[in-house]
Amino acid sequence: QASLGQGDLPFRRGRPSPPPRPTMADCPPAKRARVAPSRGAEEKAALVGRLLAAKAASGKTFDAIAGELGLTNAYTANLFYNQAQLKSGTVEKLNRAVPQIDQKDLEAMQLAPMRGFDEEIMKEPNVYRTYEAVTHYGEAIKAIINEQCGDGIMSAIDFYMDVGTTTGKKGEKRVVITMNGKFLPHVEQVATDNTAPGPRD
Repeated sequence: QASLGQGDLPFRRGRPSPPPRPTMADCPPAKRARVAPSRGAEEKAALVGRLLAAKAASGKTFDAIAGELGLTNAYTANLFYNQAQLKSGTVEKLNRAVPQIDQKDLEAMQLAPMRGFDEEIMKEPNVYRTYEAVTHYGEAIKAIINEQCGDGIMSAIDFYMDVGTTTGKKGEKRVVITMNGKFLPHVEQVATDNTAPGPRD
């Protein structure tokens, strides 16, 4: 009896093997244009490296590029970290702002990205302190949102983030992070409003 190789599934004898997983080539053209192929961590890291190298070659800051694109600086930075999708109406603007970006990378940026983060970034002090601030103030933030808006959450999808600076009373530079998200109320689940109730045996 042949032993299972790494990654093989132990299907029982007599059961048919599952059909092959569809590839991007099997998708209709319209879908291929908006669905990214599965990218490994190394491939994504390589793309991000090329995008950041192109930004460095342009000599422009994220603020400067954001001004040319008409986007927030945080969203613009996320484009370069492949954490946001480059929309079709912004492609030409980015091409003009950072002409060092390769055409294939511009095409890759237009696909829906696999958003996420490497847990290693939590060891970076700047990232960790921001996380710490949100968690430390988490209950207070929730309580104030509930008082001002009701029972619900702030969306991170219909959402704007901007990172800026100001000067304190002692002349020190201070960081200002603005999060502007749509309020999403929790709904009461009225049975007659459920358009897809579960089956009942």
